[in-house]
Amino acid sequence: MADAASRLKNLFELLLGAPLPVRVRAWDGSQAGPPGAPALVLRNRRAVRRLLYKPGELGLARAWVAGDLDIDGDLYTALDLISGLVWERGEGARSRAALLRDLEVRAALRGLVRLSGLPLPPAPPPEEIRRHRGHHHTKRTDRRAVSHHYDVGNDFYEIVLGPSMVYSCAYWETPGSTLESAQRDKLELVCRKLALTPGQRLLDVGCGWGSMAIHAAREHGVRVVGITLSQEQAAYARKRVADEGLTDRIEIRVQDYRDVGDGPYDAISSIGMAEHVGAERYLEYAEDLYALLRPGGRLLNHQIARRPQRDESTYHVDEFIDAYVFPDGELAPLGTTVTQLERAGFEVRDVESIREHYGLTLRRWVARLEADWARATRLAGPGRARVWRLYMAASALAFERNSIGVNQVLAVRALDSGDSGMPLRARTWN
Repeated sequence: MADAASRLKNLFELLLGAPLPVRVRAWDGSQAGPPGAPALVLRNRRAVRRLLYKPGELGLARAWVAGDLDIDGDLYTALDLISGLVWERGEGARSRAALLRDLEVRAALRGLVRLSGLPLPPAPPPEEIRRHRGHHHTKRTDRRAVSHHYDVGNDFYEIVLGPSMVYSCAYWETPGSTLESAQRDKLELVCRKLALTPGQRLLDVGCGWGSMAIHAAREHGVRVVGITLSQEQAAYARKRVADEGLTDRIEIRVQDYRDVGDGPYDAISSIGMAEHVGAERYLEYAEDLYALLRPGGRLLNHQIARRPQRDESTYHVDEFIDAYVFPDGELAPLGTTVTQLERAGFEVRDVESIREHYGLTLRRWVARLEADWARATRLAGPGRARVWRLYMAASALAFERNSIGVNQVLAVRALDSGDSGMPLRARTWN
């Protein structure tokens, strides 16, 4: 059908109640929208069906992952323009019920149904995780969720993360620093906050590919137990440990944090892991780490935080991230995290926000992925590579806009006497 782009653009603007800030390019070659703006490319009629049957974020995500929808132009600019245009939640937009009462909108929707072809909902892309009934954050469901995210292939993660193989926010001296030096500086910052000294025992919860364990053992002389639920991560980490000649100081386990029973440890690092714990399990997580730490020991909890809602009952999990990236992942406000750590018995001694550092980190990861795109799609598949590109680019914008943050929380298990073991001027790591 000729000029599908104009029809699509008009419908979107009816639903949004505002001009569309991006161009639309349809499968028939037609285009419509502001000149020079990035274009939403609908490659086929199936893209329209996905938006019809699942309007909002999840429908857009399914179309993107399946390759039915693409962006022509700068990805960050396009995401910045269309974020908040989801018609179910758009700020100031009419409700779905009000929209469907609008005769003009209903007529346009009927036309769009005809334009989309067969009125059958397309199956979700295979990269979307299948939901199972029952409780979340059991040991079994956590193991499945971690495997979905991290067992994509170590070769794929090498493309994205680079030689450091650190999958958490780096710590940048300047925006022009290298990714490798910024990740090394982050690991060193964690070690200094924990005040590691030779011979101490460190538990690294969610050890990933072993980078923190190796840095702590090699640079600070500690003995490390690193735990992960990912078989692929553990195998990779063990090989790195052996290559570094550190097998006498580092043990990598495939183990749930709830099953660690060989404390006490002198220090615990948890870097980018607590987002997987879940609100209903967070106090248990904090209590378990407290019990594993010797009196006077320190915990460094490095965790992404969301902004608190005025009414927390209205908070919704990000549909795209839950379905494709971090199934069952939950972000909590910083204040909630601090409260739960204190309820478990910890004394929180320092909180440092490094939000801007994550935007820089994510943009470097996206650049690495895009630079080796052909190989990345061969290794992980086109759909999975598209998931990671969208997730990381959108997350970079979220950190830059202050929609989400990331914080390092330093907490201690004080001695019975009340002594924290902290110096009077605490920030000796600066």
